[in-house]
Amino acid sequence: MPLTFSKNERLHGYRAIRCLFAEGKLFQLPPFRVTWMKTKEGTTAFHQVIISVPKAIHKKSSERNLIRRRIREAYRLNKSVLYKTGREHSPALSFCITYTSKEILNYSTIHDKINLLLQRLNGECEKSL
Repeated sequence: MPLTFSKNERLHGYRAIRCLFAEGKLFQLPPFRVTWMKTKEGTTAFHQVIISVPKAIHKKSSERNLIRRRIREAYRLNKSVLYKTGREHSPALSFCITYTSKEILNYSTIHDKINLLLQRLNGECEKSL
């Protein structure tokens, strides 16, 4: 699996995002909140993700961009955890990673937390099958 983060892997489109937040399941792993759902059959071959840092928590755009870049890089390097399931045809997921902490964590902490988050997301997906 290539270590890229292409446009196909980003969740975009008003209907898809609205559907995710209306019908999706939720769990928290501080400093992140994850909303996720399985996508419809045949819509995409990729897991699609949104990375969100609320303006209400971090007022400066430079801080939000820094946090978003760190999360994106950690996701890019750890996304293979989602593809290492025991099933050959695991369903694609749509999910949103929202950063909820008021402090800016360093990259190594975010990397470890994203790894745990993806493992838990994989477990949640397996439980719901």
